[in-house]
Amino acid sequence: MTDDSDELQLWERARQNDGDAFGRLFDLHRQRVYRRARGLVDSQHDAEDITAGAFFELWRKRHAVRPANGSVLPWLLVTVVNLSRNLRRSTSRYQRFLRAAPRSTAVDGPDPEAMETRGRVKAALGELSSVDSALLVLTVLEGVPLAEAALVVGLKPPTARVRLHRARARLRVDLHDLDPAPLPTEGIS
Repeated sequence: MTDDSDELQLWERARQNDGDAFGRLFDLHRQRVYRRARGLVDSQHDAEDITAGAFFELWRKRHAVRPANGSVLPWLLVTVVNLSRNLRRSTSRYQRFLRAAPRSTAVDGPDPEAMETRGRVKAALGELSSVDSALLVLTVLEGVPLAEAALVVGLKPPTARVRLHRARARLRVDLHDLDPAPLPTEGIS
């Protein structure tokens, strides 16, 4: 693993069209970006495409991207969120088209209840703004400190804190029936 100053040096070289430096950045962050993409989409293939797309956008926009706390990873993670949202929208349009087409036979699939739950969770996340989705992914799923996440999505930390609180509250309301019952506290019968 490289430290922040090493990554900043790689990034500065990549910004000067050094493909080897960019390749090292790719190697450094590829697994984390892929894991986040895999958590946001249904298939491994889609996650691979989104990972490639995020790094392509990083290269394409290399002169405008500014690292957050010495790393381009937060920018890549936000890009993954946005690319996955775009994929969900296009997939939704395609599925509407398929539902309108006549079917010949039914095919057994995965557990319908589990698929419904997963669909509801993804739909609830999809209803959030891209900024709120990015804040949730960065802070809740990736463990990025709120101040860093705020910087990446272009908000001041107090504003980000309020938006994150509201996004979590909205998800709790939308998915209230999926929330498992709290465990009883020890010592209380």
